[in-house]
Amino acid sequence: MSQEEYVPGSPVDEEERSFQGIPVSAIAEEFGTPAYVYDSAVLREGYTRLRGLLPAAVDIFYSLKANPNVSICGVLNRLGTGAEISSLVELRTALRAGVSPRDIIFLGPGKTTAELEACLDAGIHAVVCESLEELRLLDRLAEDRGLAGVGAMLRVNPEFHTKGSGLAMGGKPRQFGIDTALLRAAAPTLAGLRAVRVRGLHAYMGTRFLNHADVVHNTAEILRTSEELARELGVTLDTLDFGGGLGIAYFDNEKDLDVEALAAGLREVVEPFAARFPDCRLIMELGRFLTAPAGTYVTRALYVKESMGEQFVVADGGTNHHMAAVGIGSFVKRNFPIASLTRYHAAATEEYTLAGPLCTPNDVIGKRVALPPVRAGDLIGVERSGAYGPSASPVNFLSHGHPAEVLVHEGRARLIRRRATVDDLLEPQRLIDL
Repeated sequence: MSQEEYVPGSPVDEEERSFQGIPVSAIAEEFGTPAYVYDSAVLREGYTRLRGLLPAAVDIFYSLKANPNVSICGVLNRLGTGAEISSLVELRTALRAGVSPRDIIFLGPGKTTAELEACLDAGIHAVVCESLEELRLLDRLAEDRGLAGVGAMLRVNPEFHTKGSGLAMGGKPRQFGIDTALLRAAAPTLAGLRAVRVRGLHAYMGTRFLNHADVVHNTAEILRTSEELARELGVTLDTLDFGGGLGIAYFDNEKDLDVEALAAGLREVVEPFAARFPDCRLIMELGRFLTAPAGTYVTRALYVKESMGEQFVVADGGTNHHMAAVGIGSFVKRNFPIASLTRYHAAATEEYTLAGPLCTPNDVIGKRVALPPVRAGDLIGVERSGAYGPSASPVNFLSHGHPAEVLVHEGRARLIRRRATVDDLLEPQRLIDL
């Protein structure tokens, strides 16, 4: 049953997973598998809830690295987010999605000259400089263009240690940012700038925070450090990005962040700061927290087999599209939430290892997963997969290519990235004369 044949309100198999009333079988038939399916209603609900709880002084910027699809960025921008970007393509994606240049910041430890020039040409809010050398280069490029007052921010690598991060990004030797001790001696460099004006500071301590108290602690320390540095350096705090890194629960022993407690704690530390700096733009950057719950990786079971007493489901997609499910960066492999989409509400009475089509024993995205009985042709979903999916995976391994991406928006499923074809994969290659 294709989407065109499906009429909203028609009876749906009670066991089958649906997205805004559209059965997953209809989406899979129209767009094929494997595919990522995103639900814009979940995007909206997550953003709206958080926006309503955070202090009014805090702007939410979407980190495109979590999911760089232009339609995802467009949905979030229309809800009210700015954009935090880290590449030339992400810059063009944000602009194409309708994000105003004044709501874009560019960060990353290895910006090229071409990327800095593109930022200057676009007139974005600020380039977040991660070294004094980068700041001087930006100043030279801006001066060559005859510009003045170009916005820059300095990324600080603070001296305090991160609490509660799944992946620490500061507080220890890192390629990110400028150590606090080095910044304290940077006043002469800042005074010598000709075309760039340092308008604020940035600090990002880590990601995957699940304890609200850790986020509040880190934010309080960032605000304190930034106030001290701004005073010592003579910098006017027009903008301060205090990071984000809010996590979501993937695994059985995890609980989602208490957003109400987080917002209450942030109000206690942010509102006094905002009262002292009423003209300072405060930015919280979020990626995974906004997009992960909205995405499902949909695969089709090709074969169900047994090997030495263990049941396997071999699907048409695997780690080539969902490297995050392998547990990269974790000492212990744990399963993402995985469900039978064909029998979504049925009892899980069997145990399967979910493998993909790749010629490697590492192509396993779920070990000993409890599921209802699985048959060839069933649809299996890896849930909470809206962040760090295909863009963070080796999609061209064994030349399988990029999966389709589908957005269900206002009751209609729309293709937002087509599946890679054989020609897509072969066209960039060149056969030399042999």
